[in-house]
Amino acid sequence: MASVETVRVLTVTEAARELRCSKAHVHHLIAGTVPGVAPLPSLWLGRRRLILRTSFEEWLRGSEQNHGKLL
Repeated sequence: MASVETVRVLTVTEAARELRCSKAHVHHLIAGTVPGVAPLPSLWLGRRRLILRTSFEEWLRGSEQNHGKLL
């Protein structure tokens, strides 16, 4: 198990900045309501929604690989 110091997380704002989209769009990605895109994995920490960096990168690679394919 990784120590707390090595676990990297993104806030919704940080994920939106990296994806160059709005925070609302990131929330839609998390909810799985964007057609043709797998839901973005996330977790709750109190009222905050966080995304593990490793999950974000895996999701992004998966989204790149599925680009152009019909679901």
